[in-house]
Amino acid sequence: MRTVEEAVALIKGEKVDIITLVFTDILGRLKGFNLSVAEIDRAFNEGIVFDGSSVEGFVRIEESDLIAKPDPDAIFIAPASVSGLKTAYVVCDILTPAGEPFARDPRGILKGKLQRLAAEGYAHYVGPELEYFYFASADSPELLDEAGYFDILPSYRPTLAREETVKILREMDIEVEASHHEVAPSQHEVDFRYSDALRAADVLQISKMIIKEIARKHGLYASFMPKPIFGVNGSGLHLHMSVWKDGENLFYDEGHEYQLSTFAQRFLGGLLSNIKYITLVLNQWVNSYKRLVVGYEAPVYISWGRSNRSALVRVPAFKKPSSARIELRSPDPGTNPYLAFVAILTAGFKGVEEGAKLPPPVEQDIYHMSESRRRRLRIDSLPSSLKEAIELARKRPILKEALGEPMFNKLIENKLVEWDRFRIAVTDYEINTYFGML
Repeated sequence: MRTVEEAVALIKGEKVDIITLVFTDILGRLKGFNLSVAEIDRAFNEGIVFDGSSVEGFVRIEESDLIAKPDPDAIFIAPASVSGLKTAYVVCDILTPAGEPFARDPRGILKGKLQRLAAEGYAHYVGPELEYFYFASADSPELLDEAGYFDILPSYRPTLAREETVKILREMDIEVEASHHEVAPSQHEVDFRYSDALRAADVLQISKMIIKEIARKHGLYASFMPKPIFGVNGSGLHLHMSVWKDGENLFYDEGHEYQLSTFAQRFLGGLLSNIKYITLVLNQWVNSYKRLVVGYEAPVYISWGRSNRSALVRVPAFKKPSSARIELRSPDPGTNPYLAFVAILTAGFKGVEEGAKLPPPVEQDIYHMSESRRRRLRIDSLPSSLKEAIELARKRPILKEALGEPMFNKLIENKLVEWDRFRIAVTDYEINTYFGML
């Protein structure tokens, strides 16, 4: 834990040109404002008042004032090569004028959940794998290559952009384990080292911004849209995770076939039984459900296994107890990571508390399994549309419990508006299919 004094000394010692205080709205979009370096002491000690009425999901005009309070442990210093100015990005918690945590601050919701678990000795660790596309511009999703998984294109602009991005992230003390070209043309992946869930969410938010900025420098556009191109794989945000207590990985048991402890089995059982009801925050856009279809390496069916990449949850092979983990494959990079992580934690711990029974693993290719066989194996499906995800979220109280009623109600309200706008829009498919026929 870094003290305020240590945080101020770090920023001043780095001789930054500018400070940017950042926070996240309910849709996962990074927001922020610049601050003079001379104001940093006041920011850490008092917070900075700002108008929250124009931030999606925050407050109404008549109650607009909120406070951005920088977190001393969430400082990311970007070199001048990124934007021309050496910039300290400081992630903030959002408080009410009375100094209380704001009920619709996504980061505050996750932080509160982790603090409650920490009081019982638990720590939650996450290692995200972030997929995204490079395009020629923001005007249209034009593919830049015909390469595939792990292909090496050394002097290729997107490769240079990705490699510079990784270099910058490491300079910002963001631990990147690996990066590579993904399966789809123009698609890339950056893998982050395990960290506690709050740090992992902060890292994702900052990294996505840096990825976009370095892409712009190279004359490219980086997109985290889940499914920007019909006919090729969409982009996922695969999450490797485990729960620890007193320095011990609670997911490991040498005697189990998959080396999964009873705790891990119950956690996974809770996640699988509740996944439909929290999918609204894991896959929050209309476009998210264009990715969750058969044939494009994205999960559709609710199951788990070891080598089965058609399963929703995979248990990767590992060599030591500290590496025991599960990999959730349904979230996409358009998610709000703070809300996603708190929903996953709530579902998993619900399984632990209730002694959830883990169904048998499925190692066959579920995509090519007959519907009757899936029924016999009791393999359920994820929601197939944003509308269905909204209805499921309202059907069971798990998501409301995870997010709190104020955030849950605002999220449902926002997503109903999005669905209605999509529902009444006339799409290219309709013009191409019906215009010349009717």
